[in-house]
Amino acid sequence: MTDSEPVQNPAAEQPAATEGAEAAKGPSKSELKKRAKEEEKARKAAEKAARQAELDAQKAAAEVDFATEFYGKLPLNKSQSRPRRERVQIASLSPAMDGQTVLIRARVQTSRAQGSKMVFLNLRQRTDSVQALLSVAPEKVSKQMAKWAAGLQIESIVLAEGIVKKAPEIIKSATVGEVELHLTQLHLISGIESVLPFTVDDANRPEPPETEAEDVQFKRVLLDTRLNNRIVDLRTQTNQAVFRLQHGIGHLFREFLDERGFTEIHSPKLQGAATESGASVFQVSYFKGKAFLAQSPQLAKQMAIAADFERVYEIGPVFRAEDSNTHRHMTEFIGLDLEMAIEEHYHEVMELLDGLFLHMFRNLKQKYSKEIETVRKQFPADEFKWREGPEGTLKLSFKEAVNILVEDGVPREDLDDIDTTNEKRLGRLVRAKYDTDYFIIDKFPMALRPFYTMPDPEDPTVSNSYDFFMRGEEILSGAQRVHDATLLAEQMRGKGVDPASMSSYLDAFKLGCPPHGGGGIGLERVLMLFLKLNNIRRASLFPRDPKRLEP
Repeated sequence: MTDSEPVQNPAAEQPAATEGAEAAKGPSKSELKKRAKEEEKARKAAEKAARQAELDAQKAAAEVDFATEFYGKLPLNKSQSRPRRERVQIASLSPAMDGQTVLIRARVQTSRAQGSKMVFLNLRQRTDSVQALLSVAPEKVSKQMAKWAAGLQIESIVLAEGIVKKAPEIIKSATVGEVELHLTQLHLISGIESVLPFTVDDANRPEPPETEAEDVQFKRVLLDTRLNNRIVDLRTQTNQAVFRLQHGIGHLFREFLDERGFTEIHSPKLQGAATESGASVFQVSYFKGKAFLAQSPQLAKQMAIAADFERVYEIGPVFRAEDSNTHRHMTEFIGLDLEMAIEEHYHEVMELLDGLFLHMFRNLKQKYSKEIETVRKQFPADEFKWREGPEGTLKLSFKEAVNILVEDGVPREDLDDIDTTNEKRLGRLVRAKYDTDYFIIDKFPMALRPFYTMPDPEDPTVSNSYDFFMRGEEILSGAQRVHDATLLAEQMRGKGVDPASMSSYLDAFKLGCPPHGGGGIGLERVLMLFLKLNNIRRASLFPRDPKRLEP
């Protein structure tokens, strides 16, 4: 044996042969099961990861708000652009517009979310409202948009774009109930920065019967609360209608007189002397002296007649320093005044005034029926009545009016003047007997009238004067005026007025003045009584009385 020959080791070769044999046989059953479990586990993990990835993708897609351009707060309007997009009024919406897209600026009166995908809004413009629906829809209205809309505060001002749809049934909560607006865009123009003192819905609720105590009828929203927060109160459909009617009265007053040759004048409200008497006049400092707020344009009207204006009228403020906290008195109100030359008899003036009131009553009923109906929902009342036909307006003398009250049990000695209580009583008696809420009383006692009133030619204790009444309350006082300077000065002294204190007024009649007469009407009182609002403050935009100078 040489060194180069390998040494044979049978013992060392045995294990190697054994391992080769086992390798040829393959993995065991337990190993295969183990591997199969691992593979199944890996497959399930992959499937779970794929599902999670899909969910994550879906969630990410859902979080992408595709409707961001369709809603939200608009930039502060500084007149930075003018795209001239056409806007429509809620009142103009009708079933004939079914399918049309419209753009509306309105207030959100009420809001109600139904789940997370639907929001109902009541949109309001003045006396009109419509129901709007915002519903989640792919690529049109997102959930985020619906959530934002549901969070809008009531009384916010919005710009709403939507499709007009015919309502399946009349929507009673809206004045325009035959259609609803399916919103596609909704933007906030002006939000609410403070807490509302009350809702417009609360302030719109019908008043209880007037048989209840006065304080009780305002328990929903007290009158003082309304007046202290007048801006919100004026937004109600009722108040929007009330002041449309107030506008109507002024317009019809002007219309009637313009057609009959009257000229509108504007007299000063600062005067050097009291118009009526010093007891009810506001005195103000005037540089180194004093002045008075005009109790009426009476002096200026008469001086205009002396200046040959022939027929004049004025609509303007009147000031009365009367500490009267009643349902029908204010310290400042709007007077509708007129004065005209007389040809033969002061009844020419009285008859023209009667024609003026009939013109106003008829046209208010014909042209403002919608507004009257709106007010009636909150203030139910008997319809205001006046007499038409050949018999004309009921005209009573003061003596006849007194006799009616005496027949009803009022002591005659209590009727030297007809006070507020007996005025109302007379109104009820006249309504029952003559079926009218509107009547005239003529020939008042001279003692009850101001110094410039012309006395009756046959009985100097009686005057050529008249008052007009609605529902038993005075709404106009008028008369023939004294146009003779000597008689005027005499009557001034008889009423305790020094003629020298009103020399410029008296001088107008020394220069020659035609016979004339006129009257003064309280705008708010006419409106209150026509609608039966029960308190004159409801007929005044921002009322002034002894206890109120704000807002």
